[in-house]
Amino acid sequence: MPELHHLTALEQLEQLRRGDVGPSELVEHYLARIERIDAGRDGLGAFVEVTAASARERAAAIVDRPRALALWGLPSADKDLVDRAGVPTRYGSRAFADHVPDTSDELAETLDAAGAISLGKTATPEFGMPSYTEPVAGRPARNPYDLSLGAGGSSGGAAVAVAAGLLPVAPGSDGGGSVRIPAAATGLVGLKPSRGRIPASPGFTNLGGLAVAGPLARTVTDAALLLDAMIGDGAVGDGGGPGAWPYATAAATWDGGAYLNAAIRGEGRFQVGVTTSSPWETAYDLVIEPEAQEALRIAREHLDAIGHGLEEFRLAPEEGYAAAFMTLWQGGAAGIRIEGEQLDQVEPLTRWLVEAGRRLGARELGAALGWLTKYERRIIRQLSRFDAVLTPTLAMTPRPIGWYDGEDALRNFGQQVQYTPFTSFVNVSGLPAITLPVHVTESGLPMGVQLIGRPGGEHVLLAIGAQLERRLNWQDRHPPQW
Repeated sequence: MPELHHLTALEQLEQLRRGDVGPSELVEHYLARIERIDAGRDGLGAFVEVTAASARERAAAIVDRPRALALWGLPSADKDLVDRAGVPTRYGSRAFADHVPDTSDELAETLDAAGAISLGKTATPEFGMPSYTEPVAGRPARNPYDLSLGAGGSSGGAAVAVAAGLLPVAPGSDGGGSVRIPAAATGLVGLKPSRGRIPASPGFTNLGGLAVAGPLARTVTDAALLLDAMIGDGAVGDGGGPGAWPYATAAATWDGGAYLNAAIRGEGRFQVGVTTSSPWETAYDLVIEPEAQEALRIAREHLDAIGHGLEEFRLAPEEGYAAAFMTLWQGGAAGIRIEGEQLDQVEPLTRWLVEAGRRLGARELGAALGWLTKYERRIIRQLSRFDAVLTPTLAMTPRPIGWYDGEDALRNFGQQVQYTPFTSFVNVSGLPAITLPVHVTESGLPMGVQLIGRPGGEHVLLAIGAQLERRLNWQDRHPPQW
């Protein structure tokens, strides 16, 4: 007899709504798995805080809310960059070891309004800056397929929780690949929405508009389910009324209703561009390992068999990308709320980013922002002849824990680029992208590919993803903890 976590998130939600299982029963099931698999020094490192008491209270109270809510009674968790009132939020840093916010971020409130039940906080690297989750302040997020390897970042804890069956789905955030990277490393579907898609995390409020929230899930339909819930009722064209959108700019939408519809239908034939080029290649020596090449080959083979058009191409060389992006990354770090003695508590990479960012002049930062804004227009123009663009997600297999240089920040930054050269330019351009777990290596490690969509093109990515999922059945692959 299958256990509750064997069901997809959508199947669990359907059981909740039918009354076949109650919210309290489902919460207890996941709390028991977290205690057994994740707790302690030898655990996976998915959670940094488990809020069992409040989860039980909410499970008991949610029965009085309408069952039509998008995530009614479904367990979830907050990434440890998202404030939730009364729950420690440490941002992966020793500098905030005792921080307990008085108010909740809008994303937490949006998921609450959708009927989700938070079980706690998932691990993140310090302030979410690196693409791996090995904070000095806590345990590393271990890849459930091989505990000697990392889970990627910065939504590493969320990815581990979903991959190991500690949560049905989980929200993450993505400022340079932070949803797609850990999804690819742990065999999940990870979706970075278009800039402006999610009102609670629109991508307009951070420097350069890089970071947006996005779902991590085992299936394409589960990712779409969580995406719809994260959008909530605040988006014009996505369920909200006139004036509900809190910004003057919104992502282009489609007329098919909920994004879950696109994932369930999985319809359409599209023109897909294929590339292994990266804007980082003018500044770094990039090597795409055979396992990443094989994942790309598998995806191409199946896309061709489905009937999609495929065309190889290369991105135009961009000599200024590396310098502009690094300037922007440093500029964003300059605003982290650490001062004086707190700087002695942060990791070398964070300190380098913060101090370099605070040395930047307005002219230098403005020039980088201007260059990247023009780059956004150039890249969208280059990709405009395709409905979607296929790339590897990662250039290498998941990295060993401790692989990244803990002292030399510049070398560390370069290592991150070499591991993840295909993700950050999607954030710069504000485009949607999805990671799909199409391949398993001979040693049993997941490898994913990335599909990049047109502005507002999440529905196309979900449709193509659903088509590949039907052929490859990655939802049936699980790590030993399953």
